[in-house]
Amino acid sequence: MGPAERELLTVADWRRAVADGAPVADLLLARRRRLAASATPHAWIALIGEDALRERCEALRRASAGLEPAAILARMPLFGVPFAAKDNIDAAGFDTTAACPAWARRPERDAGVVRRLLDAGAVLLGKTNLDQFATGLVGTRSPYGAPSSAFDATRVSGGSSSGSAVAVAHGEVAFSLGTDTAGSGRVPAGFNGIVGMKPTPGRIGTSGVLPACRSLDCVSVFALTVDDAAAVLAVAEGEDADDEYARFAPGPAALPPAPRVGVPRRPILDDAHGYDAGWRDALARLESLGCRIVEIDLEPLHAVARQLYDGPWVAERYAAVQSLIEREPGAMDPTVAAIVGRATGLSAVDAFRGQYAVQRGRRLARRLWERIDLMVVPTAPRHPAFAEVAADPVGANAVLGTYTNFVNLLGWSALALPSGTTPAGLPFGITAIGPGDADAALLAWGRAWSRAAATPLGATGARLAGTEPPGAAAPWPATEPTLRLAVVGAHLSGLPLNGQLVERRAVLEAATRTAPCYRLWALPGTTPPRPGLERVAEGGRAIAVEVWRLPLSEVGSFLAAIPSPLGLGTIELAGGERVHGFLCEHAGLAGATDISAHGGWRDYLRAARSTPSHPAGA
Repeated sequence: MGPAERELLTVADWRRAVADGAPVADLLLARRRRLAASATPHAWIALIGEDALRERCEALRRASAGLEPAAILARMPLFGVPFAAKDNIDAAGFDTTAACPAWARRPERDAGVVRRLLDAGAVLLGKTNLDQFATGLVGTRSPYGAPSSAFDATRVSGGSSSGSAVAVAHGEVAFSLGTDTAGSGRVPAGFNGIVGMKPTPGRIGTSGVLPACRSLDCVSVFALTVDDAAAVLAVAEGEDADDEYARFAPGPAALPPAPRVGVPRRPILDDAHGYDAGWRDALARLESLGCRIVEIDLEPLHAVARQLYDGPWVAERYAAVQSLIEREPGAMDPTVAAIVGRATGLSAVDAFRGQYAVQRGRRLARRLWERIDLMVVPTAPRHPAFAEVAADPVGANAVLGTYTNFVNLLGWSALALPSGTTPAGLPFGITAIGPGDADAALLAWGRAWSRAAATPLGATGARLAGTEPPGAAAPWPATEPTLRLAVVGAHLSGLPLNGQLVERRAVLEAATRTAPCYRLWALPGTTPPRPGLERVAEGGRAIAVEVWRLPLSEVGSFLAAIPSPLGLGTIELAGGERVHGFLCEHAGLAGATDISAHGGWRDYLRAARSTPSHPAGA
């Protein structure tokens, strides 16, 4: 007997159903009927018609005819997986309203990101609600109603991607698309206990997406698990010939094993509803994961964030909807109209001043990444009730962007993650922030966080479980090719030449030892002092090394800085694995001191410091 439709929550669940030969078309039709009868209030603007869904299922049947399940999933990794799209993202067969009926239009083709997902076998079940024209973080600025948090009917869902987040939190679709300019793909994730992946600007193309701020907008992914979000990003990412702002550049695969994590020195949090307690729990979990906490001042980032609404970027919102404002000025939500209308008081001089301010912030922010590997912040400072938003629509909304507004202006990546519930029973979430192109590394770290947090999957009551179908692993976002490089001396962490690795974006993979077939020598006359590693046929020892992943694009400049008698060779590690590393030419060992007995360069330096007469003292 196959799975029941209600049991299929995650991308992994649907992939297992395909692997097991379940009748995917029947399951999708059952899901659509359930949504038509009892979908979450105000989450959806439009559902696919039953006939259109049958046509889509038939197209998938034809595309997979004659293939074994593993081959189907290899060719179409999202085969049969139901999803939703925020209604500012074009999808053929659906109107795009941006939550403004006067704007409604029927696109001739899918947005680039929707087409990629459909080509991977995913099935679009409908379009979801949003703060009108993606302007807001509360989820209440829509004529189609205001969804509530999946955990508290008196509190907002977060926005602007309100319906997309709520539909995932209730298990109505396995994943959904949102957009994120100021936090719209992160705040709703935090308020609904789900994962919100906001990629580096440009990693997912935005062709066919109605802009909020075209130069900053990102398509975001909501999912119940980190692995699901990663699989969707892997399909959605890539160059987009129709988006001038598309910029796809794979980054590192992972963070260092014990990352330096920057956290707010003075966090802004709502004590009344237990957000402070939620944050303390998150900090304790960071330490339990081996992270090194570094307190940082967020004021330079907040200064950048103020440009988003107080500076010229609001003019981009005006540019996106200028035709409607001029044609039918009363058609917009009053709060949205007031925000967008600020653009009429801006000049070209204001635009350049804003750019200068952000550029100053970008320079300061780059220095931050010299001190930390990852930033972790509360996703939002508080979770307002509907009554609070009604009393102060702009003020209640503004505070929600405290930890989100600066990220896209700085070109960074971010991943919103559930972190448990507050003493008041509200979902509490954190956001992991990385530099641009760190998307895959964030997701890899998010995996470890999710396992440690062990939170339920949204409001479904389910927990993370199950395995991938055999022979067809889900895709993972692209990472840049790297060279695994073992270092033994001055390039070790914290030593004088380690900066040559760090500035080339190398990531520490592991501290380990070589096979017991090497000798270590202190080379004479080197500045800073350096060792030489020699492979020997007998009398060798295991020597401490670090293995780093160095981007291939950086290898040439790194090798150019390595002086004779050192050269790149192959080093055998303790478990028999072989990686590249530096060996010393035999001729260069003349006059060197054998320090193999110390077992590594660090221990030798410690001994040298404690014994001033020690040969080649540090």
